[in-house]
Amino acid sequence: MGQILSYLLDSRSWIWPTRRGNVETSTISNQIMYVFAINSYDIALKIVNSSSKVDFTPEEESELLDVKMKCLNNLAASQLKLDHFEAALKSCNMVLEQQPENIKALFRKGKVLAQQGEYSEAIAILRKALKLEPSNKTIHAELSKLVKKHADQKNVETAMYKKMLGNVASSTTKSSSKTSWSISWKWLFGATAIAIGGVALSVVIAARN
Repeated sequence: MGQILSYLLDSRSWIWPTRRGNVETSTISNQIMYVFAINSYDIALKIVNSSSKVDFTPEEESELLDVKMKCLNNLAASQLKLDHFEAALKSCNMVLEQQPENIKALFRKGKVLAQQGEYSEAIAILRKALKLEPSNKTIHAELSKLVKKHADQKNVETAMYKKMLGNVASSTTKSSSKTSWSISWKWLFGATAIAIGGVALSVVIAARN
């Protein structure tokens, strides 16, 4: 079993694009590699889980758990490459249930949440990962990019909100102005009619006298 697991874990190199000279393999080829990697890690996880019924020493159990965490982390990486965000999130959470401070699982969970538009939660997760490993440049870069993206999104939302409020206020002002003019015009028309009626009545009375 150890040899099979070692072979499957070594296959994690399959999830990265191979190069021929300076040219990357095609997108389709990369996708095939990611699918192949996912299948391999699924097989490895089934083997590990089936071994849980066997009696192991504490050292062997620890080693088995480490293998399972590696499989799940690599599985999440492959799923993320194929935009299988829900599956990748599930894989990350399975790691974090056993190892809450697993840097790779935290980092990938942060990336998945960002892809799903959950910027606040993603930033919190990445900050936790960075606190655990302050020298990690990859986490630094991803966090900086995400914070900027989140700020830009908030600025756009604020601008849209202000525009919406402006349109509502403008519409209310126009409606109020129109109503006011309508009332003034009716009042003026009524007053004029009364005045004309009064003049006509005076003329009639004067003529009779």
